[in-house]
Amino acid sequence: MSHVATLVSNPKRPAVDATAIAKARALLPNAISESVLNPGIAADIFFAPGPDAQERELSDLVRAALAPAPIDVVVQETKYRQKKLFVADMDSTMIDQECIDELADFAGLKAHVAAITERAMRGELPFEPALRERVALLKGLPLSVVDETIEKKITLAAGGKELIKVLKANSIYTCLVSGGFTLFTNVIAQKLGFDENRANELLVENGKLSGKVAEPILGRAAKLSTLQELTKKLNIHPEETIAIGDGANDLDMITAAGLGVAIHAKPAVAAAAQARIDHADLTAVLYCGGYKA
Repeated sequence: MSHVATLVSNPKRPAVDATAIAKARALLPNAISESVLNPGIAADIFFAPGPDAQERELSDLVRAALAPAPIDVVVQETKYRQKKLFVADMDSTMIDQECIDELADFAGLKAHVAAITERAMRGELPFEPALRERVALLKGLPLSVVDETIEKKITLAAGGKELIKVLKANSIYTCLVSGGFTLFTNVIAQKLGFDENRANELLVENGKLSGKVAEPILGRAAKLSTLQELTKKLNIHPEETIAIGDGANDLDMITAAGLGVAIHAKPAVAAAAQARIDHADLTAVLYCGGYKA
């Protein structure tokens, strides 16, 4: 067997039943065996498609055949299935919100800032100038709004704590890398158990946000550099890495990783990633690694 197709659904909407598994298996060339990872939620089908297999094409084929069942399908080679490095975006990935939008709410500008964020995450605006523009609108807000935002507005994405717990138990290095701000990633990384975090620095003057961000800005290129740097530091093969995110500034690290995962992502990102997760929560990453719940 050279490949595995993982069928996964949201724990709140179990859909991976015997019928779905049989339907998927019939579409996969030279299907060999199957394994239930979590009844109703996730299952593996092992198969051998040949040297010219296109993983994303096969996953899309099976996904379409299973529709409208809310089942995600991830196809990958078995050789490097279990990874050694996990790099994750934060906003709308490991948490449910965009932190800068929530900060802007304190200035009465959430709708305006959120519109810019949406365009940047879709790749319609260059990330760096869009970030500078949005940060400038935060000028004068007291630093205390950061703690208030985390306490009252930020929620951890479903499955995140379980995901990091299992990854750490299996000696997988974890890094939270964000185009957002260290004032948030320091807290979120600690709550979830990441080994390290990297993000932009909001500049503060006299206890208030200055409306500026430290340069150079950590954006799309820096996320890719983080993945490459840690791969080299850990002395691992690039195929032994996994990267996950939802926006355009995650795209380079997603396409460079051994397994790039677009989770509830913007269209361009979902189209380009090897793994597309539309229905499941973050525990889908565990099942992609063959871990059982």
